[in-house]
Amino acid sequence: MESTIVIFRVDREGVVFALFPELPDDYHGFYCTCYQQVGQHCAADYYGCIANSRPATPVEYAGLLVELQRRGYEMEIRQRASSAMHERRRQAAAIA
Repeated sequence: MESTIVIFRVDREGVVFALFPELPDDYHGFYCTCYQQVGQHCAADYYGCIANSRPATPVEYAGLLVELQRRGYEMEIRQRASSAMHERRRQAAAIA
């Protein structure tokens, strides 16, 4: 199974969420896929989310990690997305 890159963050209200920088959530690849326990999958502006949150600690994201694993995700945890990851998201959107 191919792994999915994930970045765990905590917003200003203390909500932990996961950003998937390589998974597009629109036809142009501008938005990436995001996941949180309440609301589950949604579209996210990667740069806006990074600007308005902080990195989650392993203790903070442990519950979300388990939930995502139960949903079938094989994850590779990272702290930030590279420009190559953003480009892969745009390319994936273009062929979808």
